[in-house]
Amino acid sequence: MRALLLIDIQNDFMPGGALAVADGDAIIAPVNALMDDYPLIVATQDWHPAGHESFASAHPGKQPFDNITLHGLAQTLWPEHCIAGSDGAALHPALDTRRIAAIFRKGMDKHTDSYSAFCDNGQRHNTQLAAWLHACGVTDIDVAGLAADYCVYYSIKDALAAGFRVRLIENATRAIDAAGYAAKKAELLQHPAFAVV
Repeated sequence: MRALLLIDIQNDFMPGGALAVADGDAIIAPVNALMDDYPLIVATQDWHPAGHESFASAHPGKQPFDNITLHGLAQTLWPEHCIAGSDGAALHPALDTRRIAAIFRKGMDKHTDSYSAFCDNGQRHNTQLAAWLHACGVTDIDVAGLAADYCVYYSIKDALAAGFRVRLIENATRAIDAAGYAAKKAELLQHPAFAVV
């Protein structure tokens, strides 16, 4: 079975949001148009506690987009975003959520960031998404959402590692950095189970 995985289609990643992805809201209509094509749809939400250590505000003297080492892992520091229960963490109101079977939340450990839908950046804590998809009989995943060069990219890498065949729906994603996205897409295209559609 092929599932649709929607990554972080949340208010804070939209234009005007705390960590806006340029043109991020342009993916909503294509995503909504795709939904009837899939028997199973799952979404993720970035869901950080206040004071999350990936926030620049948690590190005196640091600014958003500075890079540090955090608990042994490289970490880009972000503006405060997607704080659990906030309007910014909510799924975009124009996203059709009626057919979303499950929502997996990530980034809840205050000490470790979590770009991937499947596990945290240190590969220490698993969201159980892979096991859930396997239990549902999923073999193939189509991915859409934000941002192509961060959470979408890392989710695809982990999906491939978990044995899924993966396609990126390119008109239903946007990147923070176009050059970074191009390099990451080229890397993913080396994997025989990955395609861009």
